[in-house]
Amino acid sequence: MAESHGGAKSPAAGAHTESEGGHGGGFPPFESSNYASQLVSLAIFFVALYVIVSKLALPRVGGAIEARQNKIEGDLAEAQKLKDQSDAALKAYEGELASARSRAQAIGNESRDKANAQAEAERKALEEQLAVKLAEAEKTIASTRKTAMSNVRGIAADAAGQIVQQLTGIVPDAASVSTAVDASLKG
Repeated sequence: MAESHGGAKSPAAGAHTESEGGHGGGFPPFESSNYASQLVSLAIFFVALYVIVSKLALPRVGGAIEARQNKIEGDLAEAQKLKDQSDAALKAYEGELASARSRAQAIGNESRDKANAQAEAERKALEEQLAVKLAEAEKTIASTRKTAMSNVRGIAADAAGQIVQQLTGIVPDAASVSTAVDASLKG
């Protein structure tokens, strides 16, 4: 490459300098001559995007939201139905429990009444047996007393006769001794 003595560069040897045909030099979107076409492109793009979103995307999203809302409502309805069933089952359980308690109490009362009635019947039977035995014992006592009293009378008469004989030396007659013993036993 050739250089001139003055240190200047030749135009053919220059690196990247401004072209000869020239582009005008700015960033194309910022050039004012392109604004109208860019606005038209933007409007077309916005309308196309709006149509795509409103006709395709929004119905799908809306359908998904509606399906989700329907599922939630269905789940809530199912949960309420199950809650109502569990409440009904709880009420039935409580009713059965109350019924079982009342039956158990009735059975307990019936058993207690039967036991009381049986105990009363046994008590009456024992009282009757004791009354019969007591009457028999009283008869036995009365007959034993009568026998003993008759023996006592005879013994007393013999003893009185013996005493009178030893004191007086005379044997008393049996009728007078018997009358004296009777008088002393009565009094």
